[in-house]
Amino acid sequence: MIERMPFCSHCGTPVHERDVYCGRCGTRQPVGPSAPAPPGADILGGISGRTASILCYVPGIGWLVAIVVLAADKFRRNRAVRFHAFQGLYLFVAWLMASWVLTPVAGVLSPHFAIHKLVQVVLLGMSIFMMVKASHDQTYALPLFGELAQRSVVEH
Repeated sequence: MIERMPFCSHCGTPVHERDVYCGRCGTRQPVGPSAPAPPGADILGGISGRTASILCYVPGIGWLVAIVVLAADKFRRNRAVRFHAFQGLYLFVAWLMASWVLTPVAGVLSPHFAIHKLVQVVLLGMSIFMMVKASHDQTYALPLFGELAQRSVVEH
């Protein structure tokens, strides 16, 4: 019988099951049968493609999810999920452009007309719309963003 070698809960160094502390970093190891997963384990193991697709559009954090989804082996061959991840990233870039470029420019050029707020409301609406579409397993291509996402999926 092969003994399973657990890994340090802090640094990932292999430790024996009977070790109380890591020999490399000195971190106290969890007690009991639930040893931490080895470094590089699939953190998306319990997430479905639909859930991953929805999370790619959540304003503020969707870009992080999209990057993890695109890097994960689990979704490497799932074109629909990768499409949503790329489209979510492009929507995030549009948010950045609206916040970092359009807001200061609009404030200087026309302080009484808030075009940047209108753009942000439209982008929020697009994100919500895409979360609904992804929850129904639909890959709807938004104008401009969808074309870029489809090209990105084909190229990768």
